[in-house]
Amino acid sequence: MFPANEYPEPPQAPLRVACLGGGPGGLFTAIALAHKIPDVRIDVFERNRADDIFGFGVVFSDATLDTIDQVDPVLRETLAHNGRHWDTIEVRSKGQSMPAGGNGMAAVHRRTLLDALRERATEMGARLHFSTAVDVDTLDASGNYDLIVAADGANSSTRERFLGELGHTVDEAAVKFIWFGTTYEFDGLTFLHAESEHGNFAVHAYPIGSGLSTFIVETDEPTWHRAGLDGFDTTLPAGPSDETTQRYLEHLFAEQIPGHRLVANNSRWANFRTRRTHRWYTRTGGGTPVVLLGDAVHTAHFSVGSGTKMAMEDAAGLAQALADHHTDLDTALARFQDIRHPLVSRIQDASLPSLAWWDHFADYHRSLEPWQFGFHFFSRAISTEKIRLRDPRFVSMAEQAWNRRHGTGPLETVLQIGDVTFGTRLLQVQAGTDTGVRIGDGSVSVTAFTPGPDLRVSPGLVLFTAPTIDHTRLDDATRGELDAVCSRRPAAVAVRGGTALSRVLTSEYVRLTHHLPTILIDSPTAVRTRRAVDERDNAATMVLAGRADAVAYEYEPTSTHSYPSYAEARR
Repeated sequence: MFPANEYPEPPQAPLRVACLGGGPGGLFTAIALAHKIPDVRIDVFERNRADDIFGFGVVFSDATLDTIDQVDPVLRETLAHNGRHWDTIEVRSKGQSMPAGGNGMAAVHRRTLLDALRERATEMGARLHFSTAVDVDTLDASGNYDLIVAADGANSSTRERFLGELGHTVDEAAVKFIWFGTTYEFDGLTFLHAESEHGNFAVHAYPIGSGLSTFIVETDEPTWHRAGLDGFDTTLPAGPSDETTQRYLEHLFAEQIPGHRLVANNSRWANFRTRRTHRWYTRTGGGTPVVLLGDAVHTAHFSVGSGTKMAMEDAAGLAQALADHHTDLDTALARFQDIRHPLVSRIQDASLPSLAWWDHFADYHRSLEPWQFGFHFFSRAISTEKIRLRDPRFVSMAEQAWNRRHGTGPLETVLQIGDVTFGTRLLQVQAGTDTGVRIGDGSVSVTAFTPGPDLRVSPGLVLFTAPTIDHTRLDDATRGELDAVCSRRPAAVAVRGGTALSRVLTSEYVRLTHHLPTILIDSPTAVRTRRAVDERDNAATMVLAGRADAVAYEYEPTSTHSYPSYAEARR
């Protein structure tokens, strides 16, 4: 089962490494280790055949290539020679197009990338073994390896073997997705939206070279059932694709891919799972160190395009830690985790607003005008002024659309709450307690009270505390409370507390479901030297995108609540 010892014996015993998984993470681990550790011996075991390539494209932003390129230029060279590059992302909605520039990205076919990584790993001395299914216990018992690297993907058997020791959690997205390709070559990353008699569908499409584009489709579960797309047996072994869905989507998006077809490759519906793992390394029963990386221990939603990048960066970080502490594997693995875990957590946290956007895209598509739908999408992770730095024209078009309707800018537009008229959408909490706050603009003010136990709601402003959750959807209990409050038709709802994301989700639920105005209560930003700019930027983003009708800042906490602004949470 194991390869014969074909290496000449060096004067000092080399580090012997087994890599489980021959994807980008495992292959780049072999490449990085060969660069960093002289005489390292590396075997990469892949359970599938060399020609079994599942999936279509992998995408990278220009800003993320440096760490990988410092180890080996194979990725940059592959993207330059065989990939597709673009600067503009386009959102299409209801027959209109909303392009935004300044988003440099590149993509390549997964097969092309794997071929390049395999060639480079072999050049560097790694031995690749396909159609070879081994596990950590078998490798441990062989006595042939000093370290086992598990890069065996989101369905990692290694992680499951040590699940009780690692502290692993899984959060499943509400919407369903399926991965196709198409022979239609898009110009760049393009988001398509279409509505059938069954409901809304959205597409992430981007060119990957080789005459193909990736074509990922999402929809909510009720729409999926109504469209009759729930009949495929997803428990089948990898290989067969859902042809019923393929035909349905080809018809629905026929105008967007004129004269072209969808291409299937193990294409089947699933719900995206965000995986987090507290501990990334352990030991086998025989004492061999085991370290996990990439999707085996962490995932981030594909809308941020970071899965392959994070796995390759993990590989680079692991190789550097082992090079720095090659005589002490425990110290090396601890150092690897200490460096990479916080970086990955930040990416995962930053991906939550994007994942939440896709969990609610059908609501936004139904409720927002195309220009605002596009701005809402692009501002899901960054603020107005950061978008303006990338593409001033895009922000200007959104602001002009607002001005045409309201006659002035977002923060200068008056807001009527009952019999009180605010002259600005940038407000301040002037006083209050846990059960009520006074909100004003410097000239007039109004008091918001929490509903009483009998759900008595005043005709004015109601104060609602958002739930403290880190999920992408409000729970049934919160929606039920909001339905009860809003059924009394208050003049508006002020939202405080909770998390940055849950406050926004609460505000949007009130606005889009019950068509009531909202005031989002935020804390001032921590950057004192730019406080006025940051607060205006955050408020303008919320209002222009339709997430809230106004933003009120609580400069002196009036209760036990303490929370970051949405802009802070997205940084």
